[in-house]
Amino acid sequence: MKTYLDCIPCFMQQALRAGRMVTSDEKLLKQILNKTGEMVKTISMQATPAETGMIVYNIVKEVTGVNDSYKNIKQQHFKETKSIYSELENIVANSDDKLLSAIKIAIAGNIIDLGVNKSFNIVKDVKIILKQDFAIFDYEIFKIQLEKSKNIFYIGDNAGESVFDKLLIKELKKPVKYAVRSIPIINDVTMEDAIASGLDEVAELIDSGCKSPGIILKQSTPEFIRLFNTSDLIISKGQGNYEGLSDCKRQVFFLLKTKCSIISNHLGVKEDSIIFKEHKI
Repeated sequence: MKTYLDCIPCFMQQALRAGRMVTSDEKLLKQILNKTGEMVKTISMQATPAETGMIVYNIVKEVTGVNDSYKNIKQQHFKETKSIYSELENIVANSDDKLLSAIKIAIAGNIIDLGVNKSFNIVKDVKIILKQDFAIFDYEIFKIQLEKSKNIFYIGDNAGESVFDKLLIKELKKPVKYAVRSIPIINDVTMEDAIASGLDEVAELIDSGCKSPGIILKQSTPEFIRLFNTSDLIISKGQGNYEGLSDCKRQVFFLLKTKCSIISNHLGVKEDSIIFKEHKI
């Protein structure tokens, strides 16, 4: 997926938002915006938004000296998601279609995205999404592929929603490898975050090699590329990974909530839709 003109003001907003997470110094914030503005002049519109996003957050780190701007708020999201985990676990256990309920819960967790300028209430919004219809629903195709798959490669997105990924992984009932970001970027799930989510109990954790808010294949480790090319089934969570993989050359199942007009238009759906989409080869 390429970068659109409407992505540019979003990059500026992300830079300011991330800066304000760690400083109230107006001079530093102006410096962040100045550097981001200079960067925007030279970016390729053919690059994915995730690639440019990586540059934006590197600017914030460089100016503030803080490597993980979102560390404190990630901890808060872990507390909130874990507080309702048992309730969601019961919903799955009592569901007529346990797998589908777990998928919907995993997508509901995708509201926890600090890269977009939208407020959310985890407990309230998850319960709303559980009653929401899918805008794209390739569930039957997924079940067929899952049945014949011996292994699954699951590409994680945000910390906090990673707690809900655990529920889905348990329902897949197949060996799973779970990919995380190499370093803290926005609130994306790192190795430390995945372990805090309990994902090491249900999956083998893999460092993607990516330092961007979305998978960029050319920056990924050889191990990630091998798993991406050879795994029987790939699940990709969230908008950032969709940006990076929407033009890839293999089957991927995308699970996400659309939180901006660019992604919504690209998928041909309304904003705030929930998506379960097969990307065909």
